[in-house]
Amino acid sequence: MSLTEVPSKPLLLAVCAACIGGTFQYGYNISVINAPTQPVQNFINQTWRERYQTGISEDVLTLLWSTIVSMFTLGGFVGAMIGGTLSVKLGRKGTLLTNNIFALLAALLMGLSHSAGLFELLIIGRLLTGINAGIGLCVQPLYLAEIAPTAIRGAMGMGTSVFITGGILTGQVMGLKELLGREEHWPILLSTTCIPAFLQLLILPWFPESPRYLLIDKGDDEGCKKALKQLHGMAACDGEREDIEKEKNNLAGFQAKKPWELFTDRSLRWQLLTVVVLNIAQQLNGLNAIYFYAGYVFKQSGIPDDKIPYATVGTGACECITALTCGMLIECLGRKVLITGGYTLMGICCILFTLTLTFQEASPVFPYLSMVCVFAFILSFGLGPGGVTNILTTELFTQNARPAAYMIAGSVNWLSFFSIGMIFPFIVLGLKQYCFLVFLVVCCLVGAYICLVVPETKNKTFLEIQNEFLSSNKRKVGSCDGAGSTLLSTSI
Repeated sequence: MSLTEVPSKPLLLAVCAACIGGTFQYGYNISVINAPTQPVQNFINQTWRERYQTGISEDVLTLLWSTIVSMFTLGGFVGAMIGGTLSVKLGRKGTLLTNNIFALLAALLMGLSHSAGLFELLIIGRLLTGINAGIGLCVQPLYLAEIAPTAIRGAMGMGTSVFITGGILTGQVMGLKELLGREEHWPILLSTTCIPAFLQLLILPWFPESPRYLLIDKGDDEGCKKALKQLHGMAACDGEREDIEKEKNNLAGFQAKKPWELFTDRSLRWQLLTVVVLNIAQQLNGLNAIYFYAGYVFKQSGIPDDKIPYATVGTGACECITALTCGMLIECLGRKVLITGGYTLMGICCILFTLTLTFQEASPVFPYLSMVCVFAFILSFGLGPGGVTNILTTELFTQNARPAAYMIAGSVNWLSFFSIGMIFPFIVLGLKQYCFLVFLVVCCLVGAYICLVVPETKNKTFLEIQNEFLSSNKRKVGSCDGAGSTLLSTSI
C-alpha cells in the first residue's frame, strides 16, 4: 500500500468496534462450546436424576447435547434471514448495536442455567447466540465495506475474517483448564459472550453510521459529509463522496431489493450464483473434516491426550495468522488470485492427507506428515476462501441489492453449516480418510468456476464491478444469439 492508501486511525478503530461484537462473537461461540462438553453433559445427567429420580439414557443425553450445539446453527439461519431487513430499517450501525441484546440475554440465561437447575436455558441461550452471530455475519461486512475507501476496501473487509479466527482462538484459549476449562467454571465460560457485547456498546456509538447508507438510503447529505470527514479526514473526503454520489444517481428511483427479487433479476444472476457457490463451498470444502481428524493425527504423532487442547489452540493461531496475512496481500495480489490459489492448495492438501492417513501405520514419519497437512490445509483456507468470500459478497452488488444478497448468502452459509454437521459423520463413517477425495472435487470445481466466471474486483468501484458483469452478460447473450443464427442459416 502506498502512503495515501494507509487507513486513518478512526477508520481502523471503527472496524475494530464493529467486529468485536460482530463476527468475533460468531467465531467465539463456535469454539467455546467444545471445552465444557463433558461438564455440561454431567449437569444434564444430574438435573435429570433430580427431576425424575432416574438416570438419563445415553440416547436422550446425546439428543439433548446435540440440540444445545445445533441451536446455534438454527439461530444463525434466523439471524441471517432478518439481518438484511434490519440493516435497511435501523441502519448498519444501529443493527449492530441492537444485536447485542441477543448476546446479553444469552449470556444471562446460560450463566444462570446451573444455579437454576434448568438445562433448557442452555438451549435458549445457544439459540440467541446463533441469532446474534447470524445478524453480525450479515450486517458487519456490509458496514466495513461501506465505510472503507475503494483502494483498501479488501484489506478493511478482511476484518471479518481476522475477527472470526480471533474469536475461534480466544474461545479455545478460554476453554483451557488454566483459565475457565475446569468443570465448575463452565457456566462462567459460556456467559463470557457478554464481554464482546459490552465492549461494542461502549465503543461503537462513538463512530458514525455508514456514509453510503446515510446518503443513498436516507438522503442525509450532511450526515454523509460528517461521517466521511470523521472516517477518512478532509483530504480523502471529497473523492469518496463523489463515488457515493455516482452510485446514488445510478440507483435513482430504485428501492432496496427483497431477496426474492434478486432471483428474478437477470442482470444479477451471475453475481447471485457466484455468492451461492462460494458460500456453499465455504462449508463443504473439507475444513470440518480436517478439524475432525486433527485430534487423531495429534495423538498418532505422540502428543499426550492432556496436551492435545494446546495443539488445537495452535490450529486456531495458525488460522488467525493466515487471516492477517491475507489482509496484507489482498490489495497486492487481488481477490481472484488468492481465492483460486487457496482452493487449488486445499485440493493438493486433500490428496496428500488422504495418502498420509492411508499409510499411517507404514512408517513413523507419516503421522508427522499428516500433521503438516493439517496446518497446510488451514493455511490455504485462511489465505483464500476464508477471507475473500465475504468481501466478494459485498463487492458484487450495489447498495440497493447488497442487504438482500447478504440475507441469501447468510442463509445458504448457515444451511450448509447445518447440513455438513448432519451428514459429515456418515461421510466419515462410510468413506473414512477417502472422504477427502469428495472435498478434493469440491475444491477443484469451485476453483475452476472462480477462474472462468468471477472478474477481479481489486481497486474497482461497485458501479465498475456491476458494469463488468453487465457487459459480460451481454457478450454471453450475443454469442448465444450468434450461435442460434449460425444454426438457423445452416439448417436452411
